[in-house]
Amino acid sequence: MEVLKQIFVSIAEYLSQFGYLGIFIGMTLESACIPIPSEIILPLGGYLVYKGIGNIFSMSLVATLGGYAGSVIVYLIGYYGGRPFILKYGKYFFISKHDFERAEKFFQKRGEITIFISRLLPVIRTFISLPAGIARMNFVKFSVYTILGSFPWSLVFVYLGKKLGDNWRIIEEHLKGLDYFILAILIIAILAYVIIKLIRSKKRVDVE
Repeated sequence: MEVLKQIFVSIAEYLSQFGYLGIFIGMTLESACIPIPSEIILPLGGYLVYKGIGNIFSMSLVATLGGYAGSVIVYLIGYYGGRPFILKYGKYFFISKHDFERAEKFFQKRGEITIFISRLLPVIRTFISLPAGIARMNFVKFSVYTILGSFPWSLVFVYLGKKLGDNWRIIEEHLKGLDYFILAILIIAILAYVIIKLIRSKKRVDVE
């Protein structure tokens, strides 16, 4: 993990040589599910502000737009490629057509708050665009709430990066435990879903 982290840091530091453009590209890659944590990219953007490149607001805005660009890429992948795949092969992952249609309706009705909140959470924020695309959430709503949810996240980490200056790497270290915690919650939720599906399937077989 330490070697991987050093690779991420090296990539982020290389991108930072391009200033705003580097931060934009870094956040685009992160939101396109390329595993370069925003917890590294954004504080580095703050470090650039600390060094006199731009200001906190403009750096946060550029980072947000980069994240949006990556999110759109993943949304489109889900929109055009994900739905047929899920409908055809979802049953092998315990996803029935009925469950999928319920998820689609949920994103149509409650997708806004889901996208907004997810953008404020580590790990989840990177991948939420895919299910939104698969469920064919309204693109305008997806765009608006992606930007609204992403900007505060960018602003906080850019600000912290500026305040820490040369010690900007400390932020990622302190958030590592939170990432693992959220990942554990996701794994538990998936396992619970699979177990419930198995129990329901068994009940249907018993009834028949």
